[in-house]
Amino acid sequence: MRNFVVGDIHGGLKALLQILEKLGVNANDRLIFLGDFVDGWSESPAVLDFLIEIQKRQPCVFIRGNHDALLLDWLTGNTENFDEQMWFIHGGAATVKSYENIDESTKNKHVEFLKSLQDYYIDGENRLFIHAGFTNVKGVEFEYFKPLYYWDRTLWETALALDTTLSKEAITYPNRLKIYAEIFIGHTPVTKINESVPVNRASVWNIDTGAAFKGKLTIMNVDTKEFWQSDPLPDLYPAEKGRN
Repeated sequence: MRNFVVGDIHGGLKALLQILEKLGVNANDRLIFLGDFVDGWSESPAVLDFLIEIQKRQPCVFIRGNHDALLLDWLTGNTENFDEQMWFIHGGAATVKSYENIDESTKNKHVEFLKSLQDYYIDGENRLFIHAGFTNVKGVEFEYFKPLYYWDRTLWETALALDTTLSKEAITYPNRLKIYAEIFIGHTPVTKINESVPVNRASVWNIDTGAAFKGKLTIMNVDTKEFWQSDPLPDLYPAEKGRN
């Protein structure tokens, strides 16, 4: 079985279909999706429909992203502590518009799917797949505030800022970067550091290559690190803004 990890899709179904075709995905491949399936481009409901169907024909792991959590709150009316205006600015407006002609039965299917998402996944080789990160120095199982799984940015910032000459045996080496063989994340686009392909720092691989904005969607072989990318999302959706 081959294992592949997919970055943040953000409503870009065309990009997802493109990378799966480029890869030549087959029914024996495990696909690990790092979350943020929605918010940005116009096909968020269609992305969820596609993911619900693809898991019927091959092994899939679906990780919860912060935008997926926000959509679930909106669909279920759990908006007491929900900053709708902020969500709209960061991609929610396109999602709300895309749901205008979606029937209640489909919405209910999406709610059940969004509720079923995993906070994280650890495979047999002690590789962690998580949308954003964690803060507890003992690992994800010890995290007290669970939403950090899909909101944290300190893990990535720590990996980026780490002195590459620092030994893992040093007392100041971050324990979070030693617990797992590798950590695969999305959440913070590598385009923010002027990169366009997956970036590895310490034990962390960031697979979010900016598909929500002007970048591409990426799928990567977990073992070989070979990757495939879509066209830039603005090229696939020329009449839309995405999150730009």
